Amino acid sequence: MQVLVVQNFEGTGLGQVGTALLEAGAQVDIRNAHLGDALPTDASGHDAIVVLGGGQNALADDEYPYIPPLLELIRDFERRDRAVLGICLGSQLLARAYGAENLIGTSPEFGWHKIELRDEAADDPVFSSLSRQFTSFQWHDDTFTLPEGAVHLATNAATRHQAFRIGRAAYGFQFHFEADRALVRQWNATFAEMISRNRPDWFDRFEGEEARHAEHADAAGLALARAWVAAIRP
Repeated sequence: MQVLVVQNFEGTGLGQVGTALLEAGAQVDIRNAHLGDALPTDASGHDAIVVLGGGQNALADDEYPYIPPLLELIRDFERRDRAVLGICLGSQLLARAYGAENLIGTSPEFGWHKIELRDEAADDPVFSSLSRQFTSFQWHDDTFTLPEGAVHLATNAATRHQAFRIGRAAYGFQFHFEADRALVRQWNATFAEMISRNRPDWFDRFEGEEARHAEHADAAGLALARAWVAAIRP
């Protein structure tokens, strides 16, 4: 099982998706696109693609000229019925790849927040094992409209389009289900200045927030990661 991972920003990481891929014996091919690593021209050499998050927005083509070719690469994976996973920025790029509108700066969320599954998730192979409500980590400012033909799977009060599916196995997750407590703590250290500037009370609240939410969020996130990996067809 060959899985292409596109990293868009320093210090993001696969988190629980990495755990699930390791359990499945996947070979992971990480491309740091933001640092100039070349992307494949098509999906022929990989069974799945993971597009991670980043601090840039999904319309930043001038600063990140690899974005338009990445959109076409995402579409090629889906056309070939190969699994796609877009997380945060990755979900915004997946939405853009299928004609949705990216809404910049309209939907800020940070920290652990509730997610609610929609009725459409009941028979979805990735979401069907989860409870109707669960908690996951959020860190985003942007959102998007739903691509035409996409299945809307999850929502919350702050951001309507939390998860969607295109075709059999192209999934966009606005929330960071991959971010278990270890990865969140890593982000606290790596992005401390940015977090303090934008969320000045976060480090005072963190221990309490982690104690209340991390265990259940980690369990839901790992279940999602394993279910998406199970959708990969080697």
